[in-house]
Amino acid sequence: MNLSLLHESIHAAAEITFSRSGGPGGQNVNKVNTKVSLRLRLNDLMGLNDAEKRHVLEQLASRLVYREDGAELLITASEERSQRANLERSYARAEVLIAAAARLPKQRRPTAVPRAVREERLRTKRLRGRKKAERRPGGDDE
Repeated sequence: MNLSLLHESIHAAAEITFSRSGGPGGQNVNKVNTKVSLRLRLNDLMGLNDAEKRHVLEQLASRLVYREDGAELLITASEERSQRANLERSYARAEVLIAAAARLPKQRRPTAVPRAVREERLRTKRLRGRKKAERRPGGDDE
């Protein structure tokens, strides 16, 4: 994964819209379009190979909007009072989400269970069985 290429392609492929934020805030909220909605078409992203793109689609499936031209990731930011801060925050969220989702899991190498571990497990099973057998009535004639 090429992070600098990914960063540039996110900025290039993003469609940004601004709207009014909700919640308290008085005149600033009522008059200024500070909420940022960032739509990012995943097909347009550069810096990811095919396996990483497939993994991103799997990992972010619940957050994606599917269109006829591919999947889109929608990110909104309205926490800050300024449009620029919300825009930077939404770009940062997109980069973090995509970079984390693109990270492929390590390939598991199967290993044999060590002999000592197997023997210890069998020994504790025998001890547990003996302890339970001693609790049962009728085993010995006294």
